[in-house]
Amino acid sequence: MAKAPSAPRTSRGEITRRRLLDAARVEIGSKGFAEASVSSITRQAGVGQGTYYIYFKSKEEIMRALVLEMGRDLRQQLSDINIAAPDRFAAERAGLRHFIAFARDNPDLYRIVQEAQFVDDEVYRAYFEEFASGYRKTLETAVQAGEISDGDLEVRAWLLLGLGRSMGEVYGLWQTDVDIDYVVDTIMDILEHGMKARKG
Repeated sequence: MAKAPSAPRTSRGEITRRRLLDAARVEIGSKGFAEASVSSITRQAGVGQGTYYIYFKSKEEIMRALVLEMGRDLRQQLSDINIAAPDRFAAERAGLRHFIAFARDNPDLYRIVQEAQFVDDEVYRAYFEEFASGYRKTLETAVQAGEISDGDLEVRAWLLLGLGRSMGEVYGLWQTDVDIDYVVDTIMDILEHGMKARKG
């Protein structure tokens, strides 16, 4: 399991770390990991390079922290949506809509996660495995409640995760003029009714 760097012990230290993370998000998200530099990150954050290395040992480490933080925050947002939804399909609808909107609102973070596979495969896999683990649990609860049919929850979790990931990329980053509700309605029709021709 990939681990984030240890948290600062003081509020002042946490503020500095936050400034570095925010600057790294802009720098790496706009330029890509290879072109981003620690000097640019520290300049945007308004701190010296020596201060940077108090919090992060390398450029790879700050990217790792960004990916883990994004995963944690997004999982919490989706968990809140799940809790508020009346059933599994309502949760899928609301969660998918939120994720596509998130990708549109945070293209830099979305690209950072995608690029992480070439920088730190362990943290990249951990990001998605954490999501899949949570998905399995929510699907199991839905099966027990009689809201969805029984089946291989592992495969279903990865299928739904992959669906969300591709929709986030296409309609969150590429085709941002397409109405999100239209996309979600189309996907939910497939999830609820399948693609087999309907008789009658």
